[in-house]
Amino acid sequence: MQLGTNLPKVGSYNRAVVLEAIQTSDGISRVQIAARTRLTAQTVSVIVRRLLEEGLVVEAGSAPSRGGKRRTILRVDARAGFAVGVHFDPQEISCVLADLAGRPVTRLRLPVRPEAGPEAVIRQMARAARRILREAEVPDGKVLGVGLACPGPLDGQGVMVSPPRLPGWDQVPIKGLLREHTRFPVTVDNDATAAAIGERWAGIARSTPSFVYLYLGTGIGGGMFLDNQVYRGRSLNAAEFGHITVDPDGPECYCGNRGCVEAVCCPSAIEAALGGTLTHAAICARAAAGEPAERRVIERVAGRLAAAAVSVVNMLDIDLLVLGGPALGEVGEIYREVIATAVSSRPLARRLHAVQVRTSPIAADAAAIGAASLVFHSTYAPRLGTLLSG
Repeated sequence: MQLGTNLPKVGSYNRAVVLEAIQTSDGISRVQIAARTRLTAQTVSVIVRRLLEEGLVVEAGSAPSRGGKRRTILRVDARAGFAVGVHFDPQEISCVLADLAGRPVTRLRLPVRPEAGPEAVIRQMARAARRILREAEVPDGKVLGVGLACPGPLDGQGVMVSPPRLPGWDQVPIKGLLREHTRFPVTVDNDATAAAIGERWAGIARSTPSFVYLYLGTGIGGGMFLDNQVYRGRSLNAAEFGHITVDPDGPECYCGNRGCVEAVCCPSAIEAALGGTLTHAAICARAAAGEPAERRVIERVAGRLAAAAVSVVNMLDIDLLVLGGPALGEVGEIYREVIATAVSSRPLARRLHAVQVRTSPIAADAAAIGAASLVFHSTYAPRLGTLLSG
């Protein structure tokens, strides 16, 4: 949980801190907000009154009395605003309409034609966004924007820079083009960071100060929060979990190194390990059913992921590691068990504090829900930059 400040000229930051306290709770009183954020009762009262007037927060009954005045419970009004989340994978577009609580209202999945160029695919994204808004009967005035999760690297202006699995997409200004076609504000990030933000906004990491999200999709990536702030790095492309070397003598990775996590653990590598005769989904299903050959391959992949996870835990000293993404398939629990065993027994600080390893409850839709959460996070989340600007 973020801490507020009572210094002058930080009203917007304190407002975001109070809204976060309400959003991450299942109902909270003004007194509890003041205790949690260390803001004065008067400051909390003024901010809450404004949030009520704006319609972002509602009063939802009273807490049981402990001898004094019954305390009014506050909750975010989930219907106060919506965001469209678009996840662009080389093979599929996933689109989600989410309410302010991060809950999906409706979903849509569309295949991407292999021969389709950037302009055609971005128009397809825009049509999908418009379609789910129309089907959900949500007016444009209730839409805060469109969030886009897509393969990186991305520059600070939302331009794709040599995405390795998307030939022909170098220097495509995907953010600007999607904004042009949807006529909504667009927030863009790589798919793994978007998934981490979704987990922070609406998932199991809502009140966890420091966590890493391990995203398993067509490729493998990561996103992280450190001390309650999303960390993107100098070029906005931090947490490339997939390019930690786990097998120095392993196959060459497209990044130029050998034996990267992605090179030995991504779905295509898993398929190749069994001769390319089965799809990744079929391998996962057979491994989960206990088929020996498939189980051995998945356990070997899990061990390599665990080796990288231990390095991350040693480096960042986090509270939580979240596993998510569509490539978890039916073997998410195998991955979780192997990684949890490793991070409980191998990191240097293991005797000082335990690191939880959990599977995201929204693993399959993590990037799309995360994309919608990008909009909410950029609009409402408390950011330290607010205190340093101006």
